[in-house]
Amino acid sequence: MFKAMIRSTRRQAMLAGLSVAAAAAFGATVAHADSVADIKKKGTVVIGIQGDNSPWGFVNPTGTQDGFDADLGRLFAADLGVKAEFMPLAVANRIPALTTGRVDVLFATMAMTAERAKAVQYSKPYVANIIYLIAAKADAVKKNDDMKKITIAVPQGSIQDLQISKAAPEGTVIRRFADDAAAIQALVSGQVQAVGGNMFYLDRIEPQKPGLFENTLEFTRLYNGACAKLGDKELNAALNTFIDKIKANGELAKAYAKWMKVPVPDMSTAAVEGVTFTVN
Repeated sequence: MFKAMIRSTRRQAMLAGLSVAAAAAFGATVAHADSVADIKKKGTVVIGIQGDNSPWGFVNPTGTQDGFDADLGRLFAADLGVKAEFMPLAVANRIPALTTGRVDVLFATMAMTAERAKAVQYSKPYVANIIYLIAAKADAVKKNDDMKKITIAVPQGSIQDLQISKAAPEGTVIRRFADDAAAIQALVSGQVQAVGGNMFYLDRIEPQKPGLFENTLEFTRLYNGACAKLGDKELNAALNTFIDKIKANGELAKAYAKWMKVPVPDMSTAAVEGVTFTVN
């Protein structure tokens, strides 16, 4: 069972503030519906998702959005009786896309933090994740101080960015990239010696560099939730009802078996400091 209590830091506040500020400047055509009834009326729910982060969300060779979050997004759309329209988003653009109305909801590997909860309304958790440092076995990275001797890639504004920035000793070189794929490519191409990633990064690295890298430092275990706009009580309630339903009817377990290859963890007692799962 995962038990995560994620505390905000000064860096977290700064990065979250940048995301919220970016939302105001994120020019786009508004797609947000003000209620579940509006979504049903237009017949489509616009879902923000990652487009390059397997197995969570990615575009497959046929050009179709695929992955764990995509499967759940389609189930949510079906539960509402509408079609799912996916909008692939870079890590740093997820919150701005929601707050400016480009998307109605996020199923986008949105790890729960208190700072993000100031900008979005989380649902109940539907998946758990682990954040690691993935480094070369030859570099023998065994403790936080060892990070100073290597250059580390992270997706900018991600949980691994926050966690590694907090844990790394002074002088550690951290290079920030636009998304997960770019950070991984920096590692396999030799631009950096390590990458901060989730528990599936190694599966993507191993085929390109077999036997060279390993999960070394574990930074945090955390929960992901779907996100609605702050104060959107109706959509938040619909998301929570949907999550309870797929836990009970086996659809969540089916998605876990397909994409995660592990059983669904017990999330019944999930708690994250500073995060509420319902609109107050």
